[in-house]
Amino acid sequence: MPMLNCHSSSRCKRANLSRVNDCDCRFMKLNTVLMKRFLMAVLLLFYTGLGWAQQAEVDLVGGRDSATSIAVVPFGGDKGAEIAAIVSADLARSGRFRPLPERDMVERPTAASEVNYPFWRTLGQEWLLVGRVSGDLIVQYELFDLAKQERVIGLVKTGPATSLRDIAHQIADEVYEKITGTRGAFWTRVAYVAVNGLGKNARYAIMVADADGHRARTVANSNFPLMSPAWSPDGKRLAYVSFESGNSAIYVQDLGSGQRERVAGFAGINSAPAFSPDGRKLAMTLSKSGNPEIYVMDLGSRALTQITRQSGIDTSASWSHDGAHLYFTSDRGGRPQIYRASAHGGGETRVTFQGGYNTDADISADGQKMVMVQGGGNSYRVALMDSSLGSPRWSLISPGSLDEAPSLAPNAAMVVYAGRAGAGGALYVVSTDGRVRERLPAAGADIRDPAWSPYREARP
Repeated sequence: MPMLNCHSSSRCKRANLSRVNDCDCRFMKLNTVLMKRFLMAVLLLFYTGLGWAQQAEVDLVGGRDSATSIAVVPFGGDKGAEIAAIVSADLARSGRFRPLPERDMVERPTAASEVNYPFWRTLGQEWLLVGRVSGDLIVQYELFDLAKQERVIGLVKTGPATSLRDIAHQIADEVYEKITGTRGAFWTRVAYVAVNGLGKNARYAIMVADADGHRARTVANSNFPLMSPAWSPDGKRLAYVSFESGNSAIYVQDLGSGQRERVAGFAGINSAPAFSPDGRKLAMTLSKSGNPEIYVMDLGSRALTQITRQSGIDTSASWSHDGAHLYFTSDRGGRPQIYRASAHGGGETRVTFQGGYNTDADISADGQKMVMVQGGGNSYRVALMDSSLGSPRWSLISPGSLDEAPSLAPNAAMVVYAGRAGAGGALYVVSTDGRVRERLPAAGADIRDPAWSPYREARP
């Protein structure tokens, strides 16, 4: 890894810098060569430049023929075709489905009485989804198992015209769950940092969008860097880092009211917030003791518990689903790897041994899957460690050279991350089986630090 002049980088690692403009933070004063190399590697990982054109791109990476075939016929009625197109795109993005192209649909049924089972079987289809829209937005839809020649879903959804995309994503969720047995995660959201402009003219914003990148809205903006948005488990709050006071500080913002509160603004580094599964605590990286360590803050009392006590860099904590453990990045062994510790402190053990550089872990709810950034040479890609079949199996699921900040969907079927597109950063989703990778529309010239929301419970 070549050493960089810190001043040459326009980006800073979300957990590691107390001052973005000169990048001299307290890490540059740490007295080991390994720590300095770690910081420089991180800066290279997050280097970005000019903007990118906002357009969707879909890569069919491999194994597509083994995906489940489904025909999502354009629904009848006004806006019906739009709803079906959203459902089809959702299912395709998951990597689990291979929707039939609309051009191949000679027949266009909208109800059970119009379904010709032999016709769809001759097209190699296993499932068929039809529907119709009436009134302001009354959507009736039916899912058919073509092999068994039976209807397995027949439901109606209603809502105002503004809920069209919500209803479409919910239909995709229900189809996905019926066929796979796993809850769908299309009616969720992603948060990310968008940057427009360069240098002193840069403008930073935290955006929240649908999981497919559409309907992005600004929830925070600043002339100073914003970093590391993290969702509360109920999806109602975001924690993030802002440099508006000249030094890093952690804020928690209510998405409904827009009200926010600064919860950590200690001398030195305040970064990498992560909500506990019950929403009552926040893990973070602080250097208030002189070295970057993992802490847990009780949001009610503001009491701090120091989790790690090492001379290395400890950062980017993620919680286990039960709240009992924290996974974090540390270079205490000489190079950055993922470690686990008790959420009360102590019991620290190394988790990753495959590859010489692993950072920014995110863990699935069942604890069976972990995604992270894995580096080697000048290449940094999203890696998946899957323990669902016993011994961990490793795979690289992103093709980029400078990929960052992977975040699992709540059903662990997809990963959102930021990757290079030309000279800038773009928003990508890849299925955890590596079959499909899609570039999502995003509101910004440079995209950073995406985070996938938890499930949404309220229905429109």
